[in-house]
Amino acid sequence: MLWNASKIKGYAIAASDGDVGTVSDLLFDDESWLIRWLVVETGDWLTHRRVLLPTSTLGHANERSREFSVKLTMRQVENSPDIDTERPVSRQMENNIYGYYGWSPYWGSGLYMGGGGYGSVMGAPILAPEPDTLRFENEVLEAHRRHDDPHLRSVKAVDGYHIHATDGDIGHVEDMLVEEADWSIHYLVVDTKNWWPGQKVLISPRLAKDISWADKTVALSVDRQVVKNSPVYDASTIVDRDYENQFGTYYSGSDAGPFHRRPPLNGLHP
Repeated sequence: MLWNASKIKGYAIAASDGDVGTVSDLLFDDESWLIRWLVVETGDWLTHRRVLLPTSTLGHANERSREFSVKLTMRQVENSPDIDTERPVSRQMENNIYGYYGWSPYWGSGLYMGGGGYGSVMGAPILAPEPDTLRFENEVLEAHRRHDDPHLRSVKAVDGYHIHATDGDIGHVEDMLVEEADWSIHYLVVDTKNWWPGQKVLISPRLAKDISWADKTVALSVDRQVVKNSPVYDASTIVDRDYENQFGTYYSGSDAGPFHRRPPLNGLHP
């Protein structure tokens, strides 16, 4: 099941012995495109303290009550390492939190895990995009100097980032679609209204070459016309396996003609 990341914010977090707070942000790894952490606002219970919870502690979500259960007690959350969520999260801090909860750190794999957690998207395993720009290298060096994790990004911060195709701007990030089963980001929801009035499209993270904090941009590996010929997206679109297969075929290149010439999918209005 695909979730809108924006709708996850505000979900309550229920420990085994009581509520601990609500989700205020999500942190994702821009190499694997997996959500790694939930930022939880504890409210009055811990004097408005924020804590990080790894997604591996979460049980199933209750959509009716807008609540996640976690395999933790309130005392465990209370005694978790202090963090400053207004600053970038350091790799050392991630180590401390994983060590505290008794989980193994996630880093070490360079594979893109979007698309249902198969390690591939409609084909063979896909390696993460190469960080081949000087700007990105400088960001990484600066992050290392501060002992930050250069690949950990805030979903809240990335909302509104401009989308750059190879031949110019095409819109901005409005939301992300996240797979509930493994917390992989399948798509960026892109609003193109300033370039292509009234249209929203989905962009796979596979097409993202670079994310720049300084410029607040996501750079793509395709041009604007390719994006323009992709399916129009709205809230009624059913993003099922058939949709994803055809979406992947369109962007694979060899036989990708304008998507709107293909037979319509359930819930899709080309």
